[in-house]
Amino acid sequence: QVQLVESGGGLVQAGGSLRLSCAISGRIFRINVMSWYRQAPGKQRELVATIGRSGSTNYGDSVKGRFTISRDNAKNLVYLQMNNLKPEDTANYFCNALGTPAPWGTDVGYWGQGTQVTVSS
Repeated sequence: QVQLVESGGGLVQAGGSLRLSCAISGRIFRINVMSWYRQAPGKQRELVATIGRSGSTNYGDSVKGRFTISRDNAKNLVYLQMNNLKPEDTANYFCNALGTPAPWGTDVGYWGQGTQVTVSS
């Protein structure tokens, strides 16, 4: 089974930084798109950032200029560098991998369990 494990969350003061990591393991032929999502209590899960295999990135409007997503294709790792954190960034952060289980298969989405980020004022 493919497994995604996030790490790096914690409690930080506003203006601080954190770097989240997501490790993907298990049998998967190719990981195409990696993403970070977040969900705060009472709110919908929102897309934070995505990165393709070529390194192309997209960011949610609320994090542009502050967050940076990166990936290591060889190690199946995805990172989210979060700078100038704000209380509004407080949420459970989830990584997602969109990949192909086999050369003949269609893409499948995989989710991690999440890591909590709390930003204090």
